[in-house]
Amino acid sequence: MTLPNFTPSEPPLPKRLTVLVFAITLGLGCVSSPAQTQQPPKETLKDSIRDRFFPAPQPVTIPTLEPPPASYTFPTKQTLTYTVDWRVFTAAVASFQIEQQGTTQKITASVDTVGGVTMLFPVIDRFQSSLDTKSGCSAGFSKQTQEGRRKISSDLTYKDGKQTLVERNLVKGTSKTLSAPIPACVMDSLSGIFYVGSQPLTVGQNFRFPLADSMRTVTVTMKVEAKEEIKTPAGTFQTVRVQPTADEGVVKNRGKIWIWYTDDARHMPVQVRASLFWGTITARLQSYETK
Repeated sequence: MTLPNFTPSEPPLPKRLTVLVFAITLGLGCVSSPAQTQQPPKETLKDSIRDRFFPAPQPVTIPTLEPPPASYTFPTKQTLTYTVDWRVFTAAVASFQIEQQGTTQKITASVDTVGGVTMLFPVIDRFQSSLDTKSGCSAGFSKQTQEGRRKISSDLTYKDGKQTLVERNLVKGTSKTLSAPIPACVMDSLSGIFYVGSQPLTVGQNFRFPLADSMRTVTVTMKVEAKEEIKTPAGTFQTVRVQPTADEGVVKNRGKIWIWYTDDARHMPVQVRASLFWGTITARLQSYETK
């Protein structure tokens, strides 16, 4: 298999694959913003000039996460499999397993490179999260990533107005623990794709919610743009196209992300696309099974 040539201006392949992973998990991990802004004290003339001509950004009001509508039914058990294409070839396969246990929706996801990408830079990533189907609040987000020689395990928990991250480097045998304040109810970047599906998704009506990840709290705006017919390996679907946006992050001014949900009561995600400055990544539904 012949791999495409990369120009010097393009980011290295590991960076592309990292964005690929986050594009699959809604792409919200690509549009994060700082949790809070601190105003430095004005102690010198230099500080005064800086603040006059380069004012610090104002603190952003974080919205309240609205609970899923009572009329929406989360799937009891569902498996979604996607092929992930980059440029002209398939780069990875992604899979979601969703299972409802009482009022808790458990989500497990995996992303594995295939073909020539695996030989060049193998990626084996696993993600887990859960959300409360009544409140919409997430309990946390865990991931185990193996990207080339890099192996990282991290657990992010939300509790008592605080997010706590425990990250372990499985190659070096080191670990670190970080914490930061969060609102009482937040979303994680994996559960977010299914939380969005629980919303009405009316074209022209946008909605916002707080996302907590990597010691940051970001306000994500979901823009419900249009209805489209989408063809995937799993079939042809009537869909609603939604675009997540935020003020800052790795795709700011360098690209956009869209998610297509079925235009029915299920709101099943059938396609995700990340259009970035170095190329476009598209995940299309390969197969699905619902019980």
